[in-house]
Amino acid sequence: MATRTFFLAKVPLFHILPNPKSYIATIPLAGTRSFSLKATQQMEGSEMKEQQEVGVGGNAQKKIFVAGATGNTGKRIVEQLLARGFFVKAGVRDPEKAKSAFSSNPALQIVSGTLVLLSALRGLVKADVTEGPDKLAEAISDDSEAVICATGFRRSWDPTAPWKVDYYGTVNLVEACRKQGVNRFIIITSILVNGAAMGQLLNPAYIILNVFGLVLVAKLQAEKYIRQSGINYTIIRPGGLRNDPPSGNIVMEPEDTLAGGSISRDQVAEVAVEALIHPEASYKVVEIIARLDTPKRSIKELFAAIKQH
Repeated sequence: MATRTFFLAKVPLFHILPNPKSYIATIPLAGTRSFSLKATQQMEGSEMKEQQEVGVGGNAQKKIFVAGATGNTGKRIVEQLLARGFFVKAGVRDPEKAKSAFSSNPALQIVSGTLVLLSALRGLVKADVTEGPDKLAEAISDDSEAVICATGFRRSWDPTAPWKVDYYGTVNLVEACRKQGVNRFIIITSILVNGAAMGQLLNPAYIILNVFGLVLVAKLQAEKYIRQSGINYTIIRPGGLRNDPPSGNIVMEPEDTLAGGSISRDQVAEVAVEALIHPEASYKVVEIIARLDTPKRSIKELFAAIKQH
């Protein structure tokens, strides 16, 4: 028989559990509270046992909040966190996109207010980084111990879009972390954000990316805000992002070093997850690409070789 536990949860976001046989369904009630149905099943011989929720460092119920969880990189980060045994809280702006992005993940089941599995995502609360730190703080809540930011603006005719998402959205996330006492922040930005200081103004990649509302400039300003905030940060600047599987080994360099190169999103996600685990990643800005002729090194070693700021 399955063990069912009913409890009240303050944060009406969907939670993803690392056990493929687990789900938490979030159903809205009146006010700001929600009612959650938890069913966890784990077979050991002929007995069913309830799985204990334990976060990083053995902290019960502690989770990693991923902003931009339905994006190409964010989704991979969520999947790798789950594979490593983390409990994940996925912040999404578009619930329908979330349904599509995670429909093939057996560790995620979502229900609506009717308590019917795999129904429409009417029970989700959006986590839009452009809506200000207060709403984000409610989404992150006090059960998160770290935030990974994998957001990025959607190309549009709005020239202010990069600033709304990549700058102000990041600022909102940092301030939300402050409100909730979350002191670990990892963000994915890009190489060439400081291209002007690197003498790369004529680099085709720098020119093309900045055509869209000066997105690299917006990302650089967001990085500066993070570094001045006092939060324990890791800023990861990948080269051109590829959707295909990893090819080559990871190259990690200090900030303002790489002017070209590419890397699989899977490897970017791996670096982000490893940054949670290793203190060598704290207070560092790193740039990453992949090369076929580079010897394989552990990500811990790569972080350790970069000077702390």
